Amino acid sequence: MTLRVIDPVRIGAEQLPGGRRLGWAEWGPVDGVPVLLSPGAATSRHLGFGGDVADGLGVRVISLDRPGLGASSPRPGRTFGDFADDIRAFAALRGLERPLMVGNSQGAPFALGCAAAGVVGALAVVSGADEIAAPCFGDALPGELRRLVDLAVSDPAAAEKVFAGFTPQAMWDMVMSGSPECDLAVYQQPAFAAAYRRALDEAFAQGTGGYARDTVLAMGRWGIELSDIDVPVDLWYGEKDTGHSPDQGAALASRIPGAVRHLVPDAGGAVLWTHAEQVLSTLLKHAPST
Repeated sequence: MTLRVIDPVRIGAEQLPGGRRLGWAEWGPVDGVPVLLSPGAATSRHLGFGGDVADGLGVRVISLDRPGLGASSPRPGRTFGDFADDIRAFAALRGLERPLMVGNSQGAPFALGCAAAGVVGALAVVSGADEIAAPCFGDALPGELRRLVDLAVSDPAAAEKVFAGFTPQAMWDMVMSGSPECDLAVYQQPAFAAAYRRALDEAFAQGTGGYARDTVLAMGRWGIELSDIDVPVDLWYGEKDTGHSPDQGAALASRIPGAVRHLVPDAGGAVLWTHAEQVLSTLLKHAPST
């Protein structure tokens, strides 16, 4: 499959209450249905998705830099709740009301936190990082990952220092070495690879603190009341994706009232890009009527 990689059509940053900046990039019509994107690990706002179908669907995809990544100001010690507050403020500043949202990979728990806080109107979790520190996954993790998860739970500050040693190249190497062939066929396309490498470099432009904080939050116990989520949630996993969730989101879906899990045949972790139109079309069914 050859993917079209579309540069953002609009880019900017909003000043949040208190003076911090939140960077964003947009695809699709300016009056389209707003869909916020919480991107994957260590990537910036520039790596969006669905740019080639957004106009046809009438969708305005808005990718966001989390604090300390890309163009967004750092927020040391932040929590999932803090991120939800930032998104609530961003939505108010941009006049988005309760937008739809997509959480990809490590961006998934941040998006779930927004759903639990009532900030968004519906959510698609795509190749979402699972709560691997949950007891049900105790025996499912390989040894080194288990060690890092245990450290994130028992000593988050020490874990954050470990994750702060990561680099854009290390992230690239980890993804390329751990992905199935169906994903490598996407990631190694020259245009996609260039966009991905750019997003990695931008994400680390302020240093490693933003990525480190993201990772210690995602790898520890989330503290998100998933049972409180009262908006539609769809979870999308490729059947060949073994890296984001030990059970491809089955337990995660069971913890979210009314959640619908989609297991995509012959796909891996790149579902956000290989099935962008399907993800967005399904999400749009939950948009408020106008």
